[in-house]
Amino acid sequence: MAIASIPTQKGAAPRSMTRDEKRLIFASGLGTVFEWYDFYLYLTLAGVMGPHFFGHLPAWKAELFILLAAVCSFLVRPVGALVFGRLGDLVGRKYTFLLTILIMGGATFLVGLLPGYAFIGTAAPTLLIVARLLQGLAIGGEYGGAAVFVAEHAPEGRRGLFTSFIQATATLGLFVSIVVVLTTRWLFGEAAFASFGWRAPFLLSAGLLGLSLFIRLSLNESPVFARMKAEGRASRRPLRDAFGNWRNLRRVLVALFGLTMGQGVVWYAGQVYALSYMQSTLRVDAFTAMVLMAWAMALASGFFVAFGVASDHIGRKPILMFGCLAFALGAAPVFAQIAEIANPALAHAHRAVAVTVVADPAGCGELLSLADAKRPTTSCDVARELLSSHSVEFRRVAGPPGVPAVVRIAARQPDAKEKPVEIAAFDAAAVEDPPAARAALLDKIFAALEAAGYPPLDAQTAVRVAHPFDVLRAQPAEIIGLLFLLVLFVAMVYGPLAAALVEMFPARVRYTSVSLPYHIGNGWFGGVTPAVAFAIMAHTGNLLSGLWYPIAVAATTFVIGVFLLPDSRAPDSKDAGAEAA
Repeated sequence: MAIASIPTQKGAAPRSMTRDEKRLIFASGLGTVFEWYDFYLYLTLAGVMGPHFFGHLPAWKAELFILLAAVCSFLVRPVGALVFGRLGDLVGRKYTFLLTILIMGGATFLVGLLPGYAFIGTAAPTLLIVARLLQGLAIGGEYGGAAVFVAEHAPEGRRGLFTSFIQATATLGLFVSIVVVLTTRWLFGEAAFASFGWRAPFLLSAGLLGLSLFIRLSLNESPVFARMKAEGRASRRPLRDAFGNWRNLRRVLVALFGLTMGQGVVWYAGQVYALSYMQSTLRVDAFTAMVLMAWAMALASGFFVAFGVASDHIGRKPILMFGCLAFALGAAPVFAQIAEIANPALAHAHRAVAVTVVADPAGCGELLSLADAKRPTTSCDVARELLSSHSVEFRRVAGPPGVPAVVRIAARQPDAKEKPVEIAAFDAAAVEDPPAARAALLDKIFAALEAAGYPPLDAQTAVRVAHPFDVLRAQPAEIIGLLFLLVLFVAMVYGPLAAALVEMFPARVRYTSVSLPYHIGNGWFGGVTPAVAFAIMAHTGNLLSGLWYPIAVAATTFVIGVFLLPDSRAPDSKDAGAEAA
């Protein structure tokens, strides 16, 4: 059945979407659901999957290598953008994003089938990395294909509306993954889930893949591309036309630094890092954190479409830039308020207890290096990593050269009679059993912290919900409201994004030109947000300092975008190649 672009005449009343248009959007959006469903599954289950694929390593290092495999997926996404973007501009949108969904869905399903290290040794992690690389390559071409395909089918003046559904499905993918993980954990029980049940969420993706392929096969090629192809105006050298032409290359650079770079960090900070922040920094249990975030996503999901529709009327640029600015100004206060409400006892301890790491600056290095998957070894780094990973706020001051770091704990009141407690850290190379030494150091530090006013590590002081609907009490409801604000920032920068990107480039090199800046901005700048945030937080000791990176990037994008980002709402009649690449 043909799906044609039906222009809306000026002054005519808006019409409802046809059945074919709804099917088009549904089929295209399933790929974005897949992408984020897989991403969050992998991130959530890293601790469970680590022993299966890296069983010969300590648990912490196994989890780290699982996450590094995910980093590989991010690194190759721009390569996929070039490979599949070129293919989409050469042979067509439909068949290219049929291929990407097949590879992407197959790679997700494959993870659920892979045997572990105990069965095939080092072949297990090797196959896992191969699956992640395939996933990253396919994702590199999937988003651009879906965005371009839907935009080129959209009636004139409704491109923001049509493509906003693609944007909304990204949050839907995160939401579905949370629901699936919670449900399968409950059905299997924790022990069985850790043993084999973790495979079920990956295997369930087969149904989503089958549905995606079935519907996409019934769609017709983009009318814009079909018209260009018939008239002989399609690009024969998409990569050269897209990146070897300064006029188009300039658009690519503006799209990256004035749009997708900021969008990427707002997305990851507002949803992924916020979830991690509640669990790792505020000591909220995983179930409660997932339930609160799921409610916030559900309540805010309609705003992705609302901002897309608004961009059809007032332009893409005002909404996108306001979203970046709102995040840059509002993220820190929102995160601070979440901390106050989610764990009041911990927030009070941060104000009441002064923790200082006195260390030789020469012994304080970088706590996160993707090239070095080792525990911190110097006394300064051991102390900082231990404090940061256990939600302790501290400051660092310079100590005498060559002397091991000391953790100093004292009440903040100036008239306090108690003397500060000082606990010496250790160099890992100087002790026989670093893990045992680290556990002993942790016990000493927390004995002093608890005496000074910190809640015990095993104390249930954070917000807690008993079931998914136990959220009508003031504490969880207020947190959901704050998380809703963060997701609202995400909706502002993501809802109109696809339409804005599509309209920046001529149709003949559009697939290639859209895909590359999106995946560099979203994957490289945005994807590293949780890791960079932890590294900054551990380096400074300030539990809100992890936001410096996404705030700085969002603010930079705002400045660049205000001056350089165009705000075109080009009708389909201008897309068929009238512009030279």
